[in-house]
Amino acid sequence: MNDFDSKDFFTDESFIPDPHPYFDHLRSQCPVKHTHPRGIVAVTGHAESMEVLRRATTYSSITAPIGPFAELPFTPEGDDITAQVNEHRTEFPLHEWLVTMDPPQHTETRRLLGGLFTPQRFRENQEFIEGLAADTLGRFVDTGRCEVLSAYAKPFALLTIADLLGVPEEDHEVFQVQLGGQLPGAMDEDKAFTSNPLEFLEETFGGYIEDRRRDPQGDVLTALAQATYPDGRTPEVIELVRLAAFLFGAGQDTTATVIAAALRIIAENPDLQKRLREERELVPNFVEEVLRTEGPVKSDFRLALVSTELGGVHIDAGTTVNVHPSAANRDPKVFENPHEFRLDRPNAKDHIAFGRGIHACPGGPLARVEARVSIEHWLDRTTDITISEAEHGPVDARRFTYEPSYTMRALTELHLEFTPAP
Repeated sequence: MNDFDSKDFFTDESFIPDPHPYFDHLRSQCPVKHTHPRGIVAVTGHAESMEVLRRATTYSSITAPIGPFAELPFTPEGDDITAQVNEHRTEFPLHEWLVTMDPPQHTETRRLLGGLFTPQRFRENQEFIEGLAADTLGRFVDTGRCEVLSAYAKPFALLTIADLLGVPEEDHEVFQVQLGGQLPGAMDEDKAFTSNPLEFLEETFGGYIEDRRRDPQGDVLTALAQATYPDGRTPEVIELVRLAAFLFGAGQDTTATVIAAALRIIAENPDLQKRLREERELVPNFVEEVLRTEGPVKSDFRLALVSTELGGVHIDAGTTVNVHPSAANRDPKVFENPHEFRLDRPNAKDHIAFGRGIHACPGGPLARVEARVSIEHWLDRTTDITISEAEHGPVDARRFTYEPSYTMRALTELHLEFTPAP
């Protein structure tokens, strides 16, 4: 029997292959629980997770990137540390990034993205996505095999974000090299590889923004360059560069992870795959069920600004609160037989894979489109998809590895075999 209470979720690698028995253990005791040895409050219930994510004035995002290893630059005093956090905000790591901001700073910064996430821009981007899916698959589909993340999911997700942000098509290749981990190959010398993606984005996007401010062209980059805060202030170029970097980082990795998870489920379940091939109208709900059962985020952190109560449990101001979206998405109070994958689950969309509240992923709708389009094209271009037994073992002894992370649930690789459609 596994003694979960004696283990540290954040350092014990035994939780990586499958964290759900641990999440079930916590939830069975209480959906809100003080855990040891770090004294963090773990939240595994769906309703309780929603409450944390939606109450931005109670639970700050300032410690979101550092979570369990947060060392506050001050000693919490009293039942409300809001003023202390604001006074010391610039002493927190990554305080300049959207993911750590609280209102009103978060509100005005996120509004800079308004011109990117419009219905018209999504429609334009979807046209690109359809062509990109076809082109990316076309590079290897006739071989009958591939490693999904490197051959399809990562380059596809990266170029989708690049298009959304208006990166000129002639620069797509260099973005793949610099941000997608591909080898330079025949790249020109003036597009030499740099090992620092943030440095590359700062230089490249900084150049784009400055150019569009000098010479507006009516494109997406111009809209981003001309974006202003609600009070009319013009943001510094570096502020817009950070937003672009945030979208590349958040959009690429998580979407690639979801696509890989979806294809693994399809390849592992012949009956489900057959039904999806015959009833394509089920694909959107299939995507939601993938997000519910195999969503990419395991942990999301907040800092309690005020002493409060959650799920009947007292939380002191200054406490790190760890919301587990993967656990909330399998809460039996919300999802019947939560560990069962149901293609036609009626409330699959009630998951919180993209978060909720002010920090809900702005690219959630885009990720759904990317996953749906990818699945449809994979089904169109093949007659069957299976797991490579040479790489992952036989059906009764599969071997999958996941990134060694307490925040993300992501396959390190997925080898598939398939028959190209005639």
